[in-house]
Amino acid sequence: MSELLSIKNLEISFVSEGEKNEVIHSISFNLFSNEILGVVGESGSGKSVSSLAIMGLLPKSKTHILGDIKYDGRDLLNFSENEFRKIRGNKISMIFQEPMSSLNPSLKCGFQVMEIIQEHEGVTNLNAKKQVIELFKKVKLPRPETIFNQYPHQISGGQKQRVMIAMAIACKPQILIADEPTTALDVTVQKEIILLLKELQRETEMSIIFISHDLALVSEIANRVIVMHKGNIVEQGDVKAVFKSPKQQYTKALINSKPSLDIRLKQLPTVNDYINNTVKNTIVSDIEREKNHLNIYSKEPVLEVKNLKKYFFSNRKWFSKKQNLVKAVDDVSFKIYEGETVGLVGESGCGKTTLGRTILGLELITEGKIIYKGKDVSKLTKSEQESIQKEIQIIFQDPFSSLNPRIPVGKAILEPMKVHGILNTDKERKKYVFKILKRVGLEEDHYYRYPHEFSGGQRQRIGIARTIALKPKLIICDESVSALDVSVQAQVLNLLNDLKNDFGFTYIFISHDLSVVKYMSDQLLVMNKGKIEEMGEADEIYKSPEKDYTRKLIDAIPKGI
Repeated sequence: MSELLSIKNLEISFVSEGEKNEVIHSISFNLFSNEILGVVGESGSGKSVSSLAIMGLLPKSKTHILGDIKYDGRDLLNFSENEFRKIRGNKISMIFQEPMSSLNPSLKCGFQVMEIIQEHEGVTNLNAKKQVIELFKKVKLPRPETIFNQYPHQISGGQKQRVMIAMAIACKPQILIADEPTTALDVTVQKEIILLLKELQRETEMSIIFISHDLALVSEIANRVIVMHKGNIVEQGDVKAVFKSPKQQYTKALINSKPSLDIRLKQLPTVNDYINNTVKNTIVSDIEREKNHLNIYSKEPVLEVKNLKKYFFSNRKWFSKKQNLVKAVDDVSFKIYEGETVGLVGESGCGKTTLGRTILGLELITEGKIIYKGKDVSKLTKSEQESIQKEIQIIFQDPFSSLNPRIPVGKAILEPMKVHGILNTDKERKKYVFKILKRVGLEEDHYYRYPHEFSGGQRQRIGIARTIALKPKLIICDESVSALDVSVQAQVLNLLNDLKNDFGFTYIFISHDLSVVKYMSDQLLVMNKGKIEEMGEADEIYKSPEKDYTRKLIDAIPKGI
């Protein structure tokens, strides 16, 4: 194999107020023709910064770069912006992590891909459109002619990602950089995207740099792998050799932080556990789990959902009088018991989030009943409804967008306590917030800081702190760990389980990551097109699913090496 890309002694520093902060520390690696190179590591490890340097997308006024990035014998660090424009999207292309923010919401999908082709190939509109339709077929988009004329908001997340892939491969690049291209996708869509990338790579013989924090996923697609930590390459080599026999403790930690599908540990190991040699591999036995379930299910249910329906009406086209009926939740029934964790899984659009929002009272019930502690929530007095609003809380998927950037996080936690009359004075509440912050692994001085001053994992802890400060009984975790690195995810999952044991919480745990749902859940609900497809004890469903849909979800989980 010939060498396509050579990175030698690369150092990257960001310059702010005259000070240099080095984030990449003299890294070296190669990319060969016709190969897939995996790059793994936590947020802040330098994965994306390195790829942006290759693309020439780091701001020159605020970035200081040393070393070599050679493509086709030429050092890209010496390229002008005009020289970069000739190869960016043409010879070296990139798929970004979040397609919704990468696609222009005001332009049709087909036009955005046409622009790339016309920029580099100078073909007519008609020829460019024909090429885009063919590309949409190649990336297996349904109804390619229709999607050509649709805006990004009119298609699903998986379809948007396919449009981004079509855009990235439009000019047949030699190198494709895929930066976390499947992070926010369902397991089934994720599997489809991985298979698509592998198929395109075999067909075109382009080389791919595949960036992800999911090691099992990387092991299924990559030939070689680089493991990054705090701006350094700590390990690299053949993907099977690195993942089967990792040499570094950090690599071992990343591999083992993901919940196993075979055993259930009382506590997931974290990176620090491996580095400090404090790993505890205590397994929850079947007998312990059965004993716990006998205790949980001997009580009356805390929440009962009976034949619940939530329908929406939407116009098919602007200014059209014809309405389309969407059965988001369609005749759903189940019970939740105190101290239980109910896992809720299914593909995007299956009704998971709508079901959670309806239980919270954020959506009006179309038909059916929600009974909380023996009372029909639709027949409660105003004061009883306010009490329930305090007792049923949610931890959101994106804590940053759910926090006000203009107020310190301590105040964001304290204000809802004041609204719901928890404790008597602000002095008492502040003291309690300090206690809660420490309980979720933060410090007292974090009370005075703003959301932008925290990492993703810390912001999720703030979201958890804000939720538990209201002393709820039932907490809905809506994709609350889906955007976190595996090691941070392990910390947050351990925290949620510890809080459940300490405070007696009951969880509805919504996620598209089935390995995480299995680890957390007592009972599992599988949703499909607004209905409950399968329901039962989580381990039993994973061992022997009854429905083809459930089997498809389980088969799509990246198993690793």
